[in-house]
Amino acid sequence: MVKQPYHGPLEKVTDYCWRIPRSYKTGMRVDGLIYANRELLELMRNDQAPEQVANVAFLPGIQVASLAMPDIHWGYGFTIGGVCATDPEEGGVISPGGVGYDINCGVRLVRSNLMYDDIQPKMDRLVTELFKHVPCGVGQGGRFQFNAKELRALMLQGPRALIERGLAVDRDIEHTEALGCLKGARPDLLSDRAIDRGKNQCGTLGSGNHFLEVQVVDTIFDDAAAQTMGLKAGMVCVMIHSGSRGLGYQVCDDALKALRGVPEKYGIYLPDRQLACAPVRSPEGQRYIGQMRAAANYAWCNRQLLMAQAREVFENVFGRKWQELGMSLVYDVAHNIAKFEKHRVGDVEKSVWVHRKGATRAFPPHHPETPRDYKEIGQPVLIPGDMGRASWVLVGQQGSMEQTFGTTCHGAGRQLSRTAAVKKSKGRRIDEELLKRGVIAKARSWKGLAEEQPDAYKDVDLVVETVHNAGLSKKVARMRPVGVIKG
Repeated sequence: MVKQPYHGPLEKVTDYCWRIPRSYKTGMRVDGLIYANRELLELMRNDQAPEQVANVAFLPGIQVASLAMPDIHWGYGFTIGGVCATDPEEGGVISPGGVGYDINCGVRLVRSNLMYDDIQPKMDRLVTELFKHVPCGVGQGGRFQFNAKELRALMLQGPRALIERGLAVDRDIEHTEALGCLKGARPDLLSDRAIDRGKNQCGTLGSGNHFLEVQVVDTIFDDAAAQTMGLKAGMVCVMIHSGSRGLGYQVCDDALKALRGVPEKYGIYLPDRQLACAPVRSPEGQRYIGQMRAAANYAWCNRQLLMAQAREVFENVFGRKWQELGMSLVYDVAHNIAKFEKHRVGDVEKSVWVHRKGATRAFPPHHPETPRDYKEIGQPVLIPGDMGRASWVLVGQQGSMEQTFGTTCHGAGRQLSRTAAVKKSKGRRIDEELLKRGVIAKARSWKGLAEEQPDAYKDVDLVVETVHNAGLSKKVARMRPVGVIKG
């Protein structure tokens, strides 16, 4: 698609929220609401992402508004950073474009007892060993092989299926969104191609914006919440960003092909064919939901195995077991998923399908699904930035339940396409530029680093400031990268 600016309406609701009125397009069922400060809003006008927010408002059964987070940019059907809830009681639909190709792409944060001074003398070796032993890159397979029966168990049970192999512990499961398992998964509905792609990719990073980073806690903003999570200034952490790999991509691709013509079958008019959908209660809708849940559970297993491999590398480099190093999972959260949740809509509690595409769940303190360890502070929210600046840890707030179906942003958000980023990188050594910032970066190719250079992304601090001031999630800690591996 040729990049074109958005010229439609954006009406101010608050300093951090802007409306695309329902009257903008005939067929919109609700308004569009975009969360942004003025600086980010101007960046959003540079492409058609706001137009996609308006298009999502056409979906049957959509509740309250078509929502977008401050890190939005153009995506397939839905903008990346898009959120919408649909009510099956009102003919609500499920849309693969509202989940994305990388089903349950998400982020995992592991803390440690190590401080930056402890690792600095061994940083080069540590990053080299991580790059050597954690598989990354396009189509890259890994050391873990699963036969059909074992793969089915992963897709039905999530990382709990890895406990008996010694690759997960109960605390890992307790600190994973949805306990790492969506019930009702239907691995039997996946195509042979999807299964084949998943056999040897569980425990691999992949390429693109996926990464494993060694980070240092830079600044603490909420002492009580940080202490509850076991975080303190100067502490070394590991952040992992990956999803369901080729298996999830194939599930989405298969579903989009299967849904061609389905909207017309049910009398659904859509302004963009990429919004292909099916009523939740239709056979087609139920089929995709079962497939999507299977891929989501696979993705949680993938990140669990990536963490297990990172723990092993730390053990080898520092000569102590990961338990002695205090490498416990802070939290794992999804940001490409659709989930059936209870929310208040006006004065009524409803069970709705919340699509989060490039958006993160942000449940507040005392929510039934907030982990026991975090009941008093709220669900941890993990926001990766770019590999040259920072990432963040937040906690969910009550404002997210009141405004965005329990949702906040998921990252910095791209401001350059991959093609534009590569063009801007010609004649440059991104790895050397990062090293001057104190970041050791290793990737399978020059292009991989060029596509993901810091300039390709918005300033994550601005994105986080927006959701903090909007009351969706609260700042806890800022993390700076010191070591990065990418595909």
